[in-house]
Amino acid sequence: MTVTSEKGLSRRALLGIFAATTVAAAPTYANAFGILRSAGDFRRIRMYSGRTGESIDTIYWIDGNYIPEALGEITHFMRDWRSNATRNFDPRAVDIMAAAHRMMEVNEPYTMLSGYRSPQTNAMLRSQSRGVAQNSLHMSAQAADLRLKSRSVAQMYRAAQACNAGGVGRYSRSNFVHMDCGPVRHWGA
Repeated sequence: MTVTSEKGLSRRALLGIFAATTVAAAPTYANAFGILRSAGDFRRIRMYSGRTGESIDTIYWIDGNYIPEALGEITHFMRDWRSNATRNFDPRAVDIMAAAHRMMEVNEPYTMLSGYRSPQTNAMLRSQSRGVAQNSLHMSAQAADLRLKSRSVAQMYRAAQACNAGGVGRYSRSNFVHMDCGPVRHWGA
């Protein structure tokens, strides 16, 4: 299932035309936000959720402006699948995910394991695992746990860390990387 709306379809058609006329390959910079700025035109996020079976492939920022409808689609996609609860997902976290994805030069969408978590879901997960933070940024809709089949956890970790724009956690045994837009920090093995 693709997260779309009637407005999203016409917007996507317009964006498809726009993207077709834009140079898609941007030079690689050490800072991922340099990559996003160097494109100067659009930012795109692609993800799949095995929990819901949904996919999202959306351009959410064009020429310095976030697209409210696209951010709404992202918020819905990143919802707490256990309770269906939503909270407006922080576009800064999406920027980090998109920048890291672009730096890895991969076409595969992220597999999203966890986006927004309600306080109840976070408490339940915390009771089952020492690795769940009591004040997790997932509860503020500022974090996501992601994986890619075509890239290792170490590669994803390095790309997200190169953004120098938030928290990056490496969970090698569980095969995912945590990305958030909180203070710059990193952890994991």
